[in-house]
Amino acid sequence: MEVQETRVQTDRVLTIPNLLSIGRLVGVPIFLWLILWPVFGGPNNDGWAIVVLMLSGISDYLDGKLARRWGQISRLGQILDPAADRLYVLSTLVGLTWREILPLWLTALLLARELFIASLLPILNRHGYGPLQVSFLGKAATFNLMYAFPLLLLGSGDGWLATVAEPVSWAFIWWGTTLYWWAGILYAVQARRIVKAAGAPA
Repeated sequence: MEVQETRVQTDRVLTIPNLLSIGRLVGVPIFLWLILWPVFGGPNNDGWAIVVLMLSGISDYLDGKLARRWGQISRLGQILDPAADRLYVLSTLVGLTWREILPLWLTALLLARELFIASLLPILNRHGYGPLQVSFLGKAATFNLMYAFPLLLLGSGDGWLATVAEPVSWAFIWWGTTLYWWAGILYAVQARRIVKAAGAPA
């Protein structure tokens, strides 16, 4: 499976899909503040943190769907969308690991994937390419993780809801982590093909 290149259809900046992506980016520090406040002696705001994560997941689904439906795929949107995805994943990893809700080994596994992708970007840049477009598999992995994290946070509490949420969250985490690495490997394969084609004689 190859990472698909989506054709830019507009140069507009203020489109609804772009505003949704910007809103997701604004939500990153809000989420971190909510999730880490108890660590610094503040009240527990896990409920609001879950709401922020849920809204980010909904907006992540809507921005791509609306951009394609309304012909509002833009270069800015192609940068903002994956940036917001990665920042939410990273901020959630930081928050949940700091709270000792997420084990350190899993955080290291997911961060290793991000470092693996980042190591490919200088190679692509040397051959005149920017970051490749996110594949459907990569989006599916992010969706799984974005569902897993609020469920994991919910499962860290007490009561029957926490009892149900915890195993479901781990099912999403395992699927999301597997797909996350699979998408990363396919990204590397696509990058290798591009670099090889760029080095071939015309």
